[in-house]
Amino acid sequence: MFVARSIAADHKDLIHDVSYDFHGRRMATCSSDQSVKVWDKTENGEWHCTASWKTHSGSVWRVTWAHPEFGQVLASCSFDRTAAVWEEIVGESNDKQRGLSHWIKRTTLVDSRTSVTDVKFAPKHMGLMLTTCSADGVVRIYEAPDVMNLSQWSLQHEISCKLSCSCISWNPSSSRAHPPMFAVGSDDNNVSCGGKVQIYEYNENTRKYSKAETLMTVTDAVHDIAFAPNLGRSFHVLAIATKDVRIFKLVPMRKESTSTGPTMFEVQIVAQFDNHNSQVWRVSWNITSTLLASSGDDGCVRLWKANYMDNWKCTGILKGDGSPLTGLSGQPTAMSTMMGSSVQTSQNAINGMSAGRIGKRAPFAPPLRQLTSPKTYQHPAHY
Repeated sequence: MFVARSIAADHKDLIHDVSYDFHGRRMATCSSDQSVKVWDKTENGEWHCTASWKTHSGSVWRVTWAHPEFGQVLASCSFDRTAAVWEEIVGESNDKQRGLSHWIKRTTLVDSRTSVTDVKFAPKHMGLMLTTCSADGVVRIYEAPDVMNLSQWSLQHEISCKLSCSCISWNPSSSRAHPPMFAVGSDDNNVSCGGKVQIYEYNENTRKYSKAETLMTVTDAVHDIAFAPNLGRSFHVLAIATKDVRIFKLVPMRKESTSTGPTMFEVQIVAQFDNHNSQVWRVSWNITSTLLASSGDDGCVRLWKANYMDNWKCTGILKGDGSPLTGLSGQPTAMSTMMGSSVQTSQNAINGMSAGRIGKRAPFAPPLRQLTSPKTYQHPAHY
């Protein structure tokens, strides 16, 4: 049996995102109060706020950790049209702050003309690279040429998606058979705009990213997307949070040896669930890609698992207040560890929940990795 815990996050406004570090021992939260807080987990499982600071001059939409081989590094993005990179510094022995840590801003990325809606570090095998997407429909990829100098970032790629962007996800595969690839989702409510999820792939010949696929069947606003960990598969799996939960399989088609264009994919939808009966805000995979968690405006996080026939079914439901939800049989459903702010930010199994108008996000900590459900509203940039 797992225990639901609450954390008094002490943010002064809506919490939009919660992000775990690689090991699941630290987390960061961000809020419309323009601040980021860093939390550390003690040996007895309690979470303590070890840093809190004002990061932007507008609502902070997302916060994310770099891989620890690059140090203790965070990135945040905001309605103020910027993204920022932060690094934790531990005081030197001759310093008054000996042994104490503090976070300093290494750089501010100011290329966007509108709200920066998501920020993600690329998979570590690609080096220290940071991707942002904005309401102006542009994805920007930055690189730190010298990982010892995080104040220097160069803009490597600017990709226009033609639609307002809401979320991005890198394909984590490190296989040489798979070129670098990311997916971007749009929360544009105009269903006549066509597919709201686009897949981009890096081309070694042109040294640019080009569109490989558009998921034309996804016509409603997309709030979150997540590539599943690859683990040696020849195909890719992508989960999408829109008005329901959808899982797609992207199977690369055999490429001609002389072909210089992007990979062609056979797109298969392997699952679609409307159990939330409401907007779905976050989707997140566990580290082995055998379990998907989703959260929605019904105030619940639902856990999905495939059987040996690749049929996906709901294996657990977590209510926003941490109590078990009674299933059709009258028996409580399976539960996973949860935690949150006073109105709930679910963690160990999830990236978050929304309860009422409170927007939250809390991700999977290892072995369950990242999920969320924040906002029950649109970015102000879209009003």
